[in-house]
Amino acid sequence: MRILHTSDWHLGKNLEGFSRMDEQEAFLEDFVKIVEENNIDMVVIAGDIYDSYNPPARAEKMFYSTLKKISQNGERVTLVIAGNHDNPERLVAAGPLARDHGIIMVGTPKTVVTTGDYGRHKVLSSKEGFIELKINTEIASIITLPYPSEKRLNEVLYGEMDSEEEKVKSYGDRIQKLFDKLNENFKEDTINLVVSHLFAMGSEEGGSERNVQLGGSFIVNGNCFPKNAQYVALGHVHKPQLVPGTHKTARYSGSPLQYNKKEINFKKKCFMVELKAGEEPKVEEIEFKIYKPIEIWKCDGVEEAIKKCEENKDRDCFVYLEIKTDKYIGEEEMKAMKSLKKDILEISPKISIDDEVIDMTSFKERPFEEVFKEFYKKERKVEPEDEVLDLILSIINGGEK
Repeated sequence: MRILHTSDWHLGKNLEGFSRMDEQEAFLEDFVKIVEENNIDMVVIAGDIYDSYNPPARAEKMFYSTLKKISQNGERVTLVIAGNHDNPERLVAAGPLARDHGIIMVGTPKTVVTTGDYGRHKVLSSKEGFIELKINTEIASIITLPYPSEKRLNEVLYGEMDSEEEKVKSYGDRIQKLFDKLNENFKEDTINLVVSHLFAMGSEEGGSERNVQLGGSFIVNGNCFPKNAQYVALGHVHKPQLVPGTHKTARYSGSPLQYNKKEINFKKKCFMVELKAGEEPKVEEIEFKIYKPIEIWKCDGVEEAIKKCEENKDRDCFVYLEIKTDKYIGEEEMKAMKSLKKDILEISPKISIDDEVIDMTSFKERPFEEVFKEFYKKERKVEPEDEVLDLILSIINGGEK
């Protein structure tokens, strides 16, 4: 059996107010070609299909159109699980219609997939978090764990008779308990897969993920995955990678596009996996195109920045512009740059004081009073007097202290 593992499409996503849907549409067209050219038996999409609970109509149209093309009238299976960005109910609403096209939708850990024909293939049996699927002449036993929030995890794990001691176990311990329970469904003569959307310890985040963990409480240990799973297809982390400590079994496919400037230093890809019952998987990486790159332009002064914008005005790329300067960048100067280069996402002044460069964008989340005191002390070598501080705060607040 040959599967293609992808995730984190985030259809409908914006970047600093700029829509990414043109790029996403181009990606989806190329993705369909990858599926067809590699004779894929099953496509696995491990969550975060959309970027929000209420995706725009165009994003939904793109998704369902892509599923239909992948399906080839039910010749191929597509397995879709919900991520933390997805609305599980909305995602699986089309499930009954999708069956004819071989599409299996799993919304929550409690979802029980209906048995029967899915296109030219068949779900032989199912229960919460598990399906046994016949594709052509092969049978796959698949553990499905869509994004397990605290509430959803407790719903699937505990009944009224469970002790409070059990219920207060750590998130990771509860995930381990669930996988141990589901692991009983694996068989020696079937292809054994896990498909989930969560954050495993030791994984490197890409930069644009919306954390599913709070203070580290939603992180699981890589050892929690079933030991007899031949392949674990994961979603959530945007950097393609192996999960440490899983003996090359568990992988994040990552997002298909650069969704953040921190993601420009690694390649985007999906994984093609060949599987036979009882054997080690053969994994091949397939790289994606960069449809519209994110670039960071570093300039010494406003004049150099304007010149660079002029020289590259026709380049199809998003730009973070970092300008080393010793003065305030005026509104007219910013307008001049943005009129030349339309896709500037941010202009960041790097203030140079006594040969020290200060990144002004790092001050965004700090109180103005704190930033002003720091700047004043660097300039004057003394703390600002209360009268000076009151005056500047009065000006900033529109005349109100």
